[in-house]
Amino acid sequence: MQPRAAVFATDYIGETVEVYCKLSRLETADAEEIRWAEDVLEKYFAVVSDADSVKLARGRFAMTQEAKQESKALQRIPRPHAQIARTDIAYEEFLRLCRQRRSVRWFLDQPVPRDLIDRAITAAAEAPSACNRQPFFFRWFGTRAEASRIAGIALGTAGYAEQIPSLIVILADLSCFPHERDRHVPYIDGSLAAMQLMLALETLGLGSCPINWPDIESLERRMDEALQLPPHIRPIMLLAIGHPDPQGGVAYSAKKSFGGLLLDRNDYPH
Repeated sequence: MQPRAAVFATDYIGETVEVYCKLSRLETADAEEIRWAEDVLEKYFAVVSDADSVKLARGRFAMTQEAKQESKALQRIPRPHAQIARTDIAYEEFLRLCRQRRSVRWFLDQPVPRDLIDRAITAAAEAPSACNRQPFFFRWFGTRAEASRIAGIALGTAGYAEQIPSLIVILADLSCFPHERDRHVPYIDGSLAAMQLMLALETLGLGSCPINWPDIESLERRMDEALQLPPHIRPIMLLAIGHPDPQGGVAYSAKKSFGGLLLDRNDYPH
């Protein structure tokens, strides 16, 4: 925050340090996330003034750090925007990529290499996420038989589901947000990641088609059974992926003009 208060986070710093201490002792904890939490807490205690709750948390945190000798060459704390690595991609080139991405429903009969999926998901993981919780997963089906079986559960895939060579189901993890007010966030974050995933696939020579997942209880039950989903993991959308058939038809999609999307006043569509 600018300007930063001398004392802040007093209501939850104790709980935060307690959770950090518990997680740092777990062998199953994500090491990168633990290092990020550690760096942020070190920065916090370096700049905050003491209050009773801060003193207690500071002491407990210090006890966990005494035995650690890790290098601090890279600190995972907020940094000035000027330090972010810049790209030389021009707007015109990015716009061409956006226009190149179209929903592809007809694919060549060849497998999709796993390493291309991994690279695309690496790019998708850079999408913005509320509180950086990334409350989503990607379930990949890499064979035509698997992709066709899962794609057939959704509506709107009749006639082309059987020739989809690869499929990703984007899943929301509702357990990341315990409050009902935030139950929509996993769907938003998953959709943001999906868009970056589709653009990344284009740069790797792959086409994709987002498949709407309908809010129909009978289909939810079928997907639960097919993917063995626990109650807190819900489908967001499906994504057909493959090498586009050069002769396969791609629907013409007239997009709204800039003037029809940007509102300067309360002139909403009827």
